[in-house]
Amino acid sequence: MGALLSDAPPRKRRLVAALIAVPGLLPSISNAQLSGAAAQAQQIDAPWGLRLAPQLEEHPLKEGDKPAIFVLGDHASGTADQDLAAKGSAEIRRNVTVMKADALHYDEDTDMADAYGTVRIINNGVSFVGPEAHMKVEASQGYMPAPKYHFNLTGGSGSAQHVQLLDSERSIFQKATYTACQCENPAWYIKGSEFEFDTGADEGVAHNAVVFFQGVPIFASPWLSFPLSDARRSGLLPPTWTTSGTSGFELSVPYYFNIAPNRDLLLTPTIITKRGLETEAQFRYLSPTYSGSITGVFLPDDAITKTNRYSISIQHNQNFGGGFGGYIYYNRVSDNTFPEDLGSSTAQIVNGTQLLYQQEAGLTYGNGPWSVLTRVQDWQTLYPSTAPYSREPELNVKYQKYNVGGFDYGATADYTRFSITTANTTQGDRFTFDPYLSYSLVGPGYFVTPKVQWHFASYQLSTIGLSQTGQAAPAGQPKNFTEQIPTLSFDSGLIFERSVRLFGNDYIQTLEPRLYYVYTPYRNQDFAPLFDTAEADFGLAEIFTPNTFVGGDRVADANKITAALTTRFINPATGDERSRFVLAQQYYFTDQRVTLLPGQTSTQATHSDLIAGASIKLGSVLSTESAVKYNADEHQLRQAVAGFAYSPAAGKVLNFAYRYTRADTTLNFTPVRQLTISAQWPLTHRFYGVARLNYDLAGHSLVDSLVGLQYDADCWVLGVGVQRYANGVSSSGIPTQGTKYLVQLTLKGLSNVDNGLVQSFRAAVPGYTPLPSPPPPEARFTDYE
Repeated sequence: MGALLSDAPPRKRRLVAALIAVPGLLPSISNAQLSGAAAQAQQIDAPWGLRLAPQLEEHPLKEGDKPAIFVLGDHASGTADQDLAAKGSAEIRRNVTVMKADALHYDEDTDMADAYGTVRIINNGVSFVGPEAHMKVEASQGYMPAPKYHFNLTGGSGSAQHVQLLDSERSIFQKATYTACQCENPAWYIKGSEFEFDTGADEGVAHNAVVFFQGVPIFASPWLSFPLSDARRSGLLPPTWTTSGTSGFELSVPYYFNIAPNRDLLLTPTIITKRGLETEAQFRYLSPTYSGSITGVFLPDDAITKTNRYSISIQHNQNFGGGFGGYIYYNRVSDNTFPEDLGSSTAQIVNGTQLLYQQEAGLTYGNGPWSVLTRVQDWQTLYPSTAPYSREPELNVKYQKYNVGGFDYGATADYTRFSITTANTTQGDRFTFDPYLSYSLVGPGYFVTPKVQWHFASYQLSTIGLSQTGQAAPAGQPKNFTEQIPTLSFDSGLIFERSVRLFGNDYIQTLEPRLYYVYTPYRNQDFAPLFDTAEADFGLAEIFTPNTFVGGDRVADANKITAALTTRFINPATGDERSRFVLAQQYYFTDQRVTLLPGQTSTQATHSDLIAGASIKLGSVLSTESAVKYNADEHQLRQAVAGFAYSPAAGKVLNFAYRYTRADTTLNFTPVRQLTISAQWPLTHRFYGVARLNYDLAGHSLVDSLVGLQYDADCWVLGVGVQRYANGVSSSGIPTQGTKYLVQLTLKGLSNVDNGLVQSFRAAVPGYTPLPSPPPPEARFTDYE
């Protein structure tokens, strides 16, 4: 038999060797053939594009079947069903395991293959190259001295003194290195006494590990776990540092615990030179029925205040099923100066000069037209802010139906008990009921919607005192009283269209005039306290609403009409709105008499300020939006907002915004004039600059700013940033600021968890794009052997 093989041509010798080694191969081949339409390539792209070949599809074996073993070589000898020796381009193939060598011997009884010369093993997507190898083919068990290895799916590679293959997924390397850099001289690598790899779990473990970056050791650990892809893994994150006048130098070294795919913990100890050791822990969890996070900060025995300082933030959302849900938001700090001394917290809500910490829990229900909310809401208010009312408790029920024979109708009922910690302040219960009914006539080019609604309010006051602004209660203030206020509105509009051609492009231009009339009779509401009510802003979003107040304690009397004109330019092929221009104004037939406080006089005029807005998209790279509010009687610009964004490509964005508000009593006669510029732009082929500047033109001071640089190398990214930010209000009411320095080194294929740098860049620059991520892993068939 050996003579026969040696005399045959090379191509025939390789085929005969395969047939001798596997007598049952011919039936397997005949069963695997495709015929008819199933054997034809299927087009998946353009006519001249790629096609999907059915022959590349993997067909799993039936239960109980074993894959065939192929033994190939230029020269082969042996006994069928016992052993076989092959030389010259020798190969053994079985399923996803391939062994190539200059010479090999295969014993079918023991399933042991011995390979010599330049040996190459491809075992379930992992390649090994060495001088020799010994392996049980079916079990994927064996060993190889002095191997070089490469993970074909994830790109990781390295070398070792010795490797032991445990199965098709697990292997152990002695005195080895590992890197995800796919270049001859890797920028970073891990060196350890032993590595354990598990491709099924996507995990590598290094013992006595040292991480080298540009040839310099930057980290060492007796045990180091890391992902073989870009998945999350436990480990140290890059440090951050901050400086402030009240705390000095702050150095944070976070450690990330990947507890489970849906749970993690971030533990961040921070050394504060003037105060001590602060520890922050953030635990996050996620499941199909609930999610949330718990964050706590603790500084024991502050060296300056001689007290324990802390903050806690809890957020939890629950889905009980059947339309029922629940939530908890709890935020608290240890003392009034915690935000000023120890930085801003995500739990803060800044409302003007108030600094509030929300504490709320509630249950919700939603089913068709019904929605129900019951909650308890409280606040921690820091000095010198004014405490708002708490809801202890609130029950809110809504019912809404749409297009029932052309009618829309519904109602909202709300019961709330309002309490407050401020002494000598009015408190009590309020019940409101607000039903409505409307009917819409809609046709081609027009709509008409009359609507009637009714506001009922019942108050039962437990105490009568001062208002939150310090105003005394009106004379004769009762504890129990009701209010009933109807409102009639009439909304109508027309829509005209025409085809136009501008700048060589076709558009559909619309012209949309709209009239909105509101009538609400005057009702004296001076006895009603201001539990949750304030004056609404006046802009394009509020001009088509019937009430000039928000909340349940005031309904403005009205006899007015709003006139608006809108024109839009639409791409007829895509439906994309390329530009919009709006002009609107209100006209008053009678003066408004209802005010927030008794005796307060409202501005008397025949018409409102003129409101104009525009938004334009110039191509796909430039967009601009602007809005102004102008008083024609006094020839004064009251408010203006203008901005544009330019983004010609990913990683290139430039934003500009200007905001102006004329000085009035609300702003303590200080105008608002702020200019904000933000950008991300490539400085060179690999360097990217990130910047934000928010400047107060009236106060000649920086509100906030950020400057950053990012360098994108082949297998690592280095980012640095300096941020100036507002971190609260001092005890004297003056805004305070802090400075934060961020440095993040990302080793592609090893660490990809953000330490706050990318998050700061995203928040500072609208349209910011993270630097290019590593290329996606190659498919198994890309370099199939």
